[in-house]
Amino acid sequence: MTEDEPQASAPIPHRIHPAGTPARLSPTDGRALHDWGAPGLPAAYEPERDPYRVYLDRLDSEQSRRTMRGCLDRIARIIAMDDTVTGAGRPWWLLRYEHTTRIRAELRARTSEDGRPAYSPSSINKHLVALRQVLRECWRLGLMTAEDYQRAVDLKSVEGARLPRGHHIPDRSLGAALAVCDADPSPAGRRDAALLAALYTTGARRGEIAGLAIGDYDPAERSLRVRGKRDKERLVFVTVEAATRLDAWIAVRGRGPGALFPPISRVGRCRIRDGALAHPTGQAIAGILARRLAQAGVPSHTPHDFRRTFIGELLDAGVDLATAQQLVGHASPATTARYDRRPERQRRDAVDRLRLP
Repeated sequence: MTEDEPQASAPIPHRIHPAGTPARLSPTDGRALHDWGAPGLPAAYEPERDPYRVYLDRLDSEQSRRTMRGCLDRIARIIAMDDTVTGAGRPWWLLRYEHTTRIRAELRARTSEDGRPAYSPSSINKHLVALRQVLRECWRLGLMTAEDYQRAVDLKSVEGARLPRGHHIPDRSLGAALAVCDADPSPAGRRDAALLAALYTTGARRGEIAGLAIGDYDPAERSLRVRGKRDKERLVFVTVEAATRLDAWIAVRGRGPGALFPPISRVGRCRIRDGALAHPTGQAIAGILARRLAQAGVPSHTPHDFRRTFIGELLDAGVDLATAQQLVGHASPATTARYDRRPERQRRDAVDRLRLP
């Protein structure tokens, strides 16, 4: 065997656990992966040379860091067979091609409680991107040879597609939620009405809504400057009715610096952080929506349902695909096309022509 050839290692057992339980890599294979299972951080942990931390630090947005941190933590737990560990301080540089291919297989094998795949193809591919990138940092930090790195990341992406998540929001549900907000005399009532109107008429993601500042709203143009994925900015526009609700909220909020939709305390005061109105989290936006829909007595919906409804309404109204793509900030028109409800109606109408004997 030459030095250029990879050394053989003991095979990793392929164990499929009961539905809802992840199958994991064995931590006792021939590459000394038992270090993954050690509790806490290694004694010799060097944060500045941790590829996990270095990779996350170079991501531009907090949302990206949160997403990729979650992917790496799940992979670390699969390898360590321990649901309490994270990817911090783990010896990523020990992973070889036989390990990364098994990680890919285990992600595909995981199932939810109902027996369905736990992750969609796009979600698995996102995990593989995170894995490739943290291994790239291992190579950049001199912890892994170029040859071992190239072999370990030589993974085929998972093919497949899923229908868009979520459901269409009926007009009556939105109307009932807005009526609940209008009946609330507190500042939160004005804020939530404006927030729901912005969600519905822009199709913006919940994180994008959470990141809006007062300076992002131009009342003269009825526009909002939204920062999307990879810190890309785009202009979206609200309807006249939505602008009216935004103006009513700003009259209560004031023109001070900070978030457009800040958290509000129980006594009706906007929360302040570092001298400006604090930004909510994306989860807080989802919580406001869930609370108002529950108060209205209508079925629950997520912020993504608003996005799905917005795209569907645009395409139903005859807006071209390129314009719809720009408004919602999709990187590819193919993604926007998945939300087009017209082909579904055509297929349903075709089936309706059939008659059972």
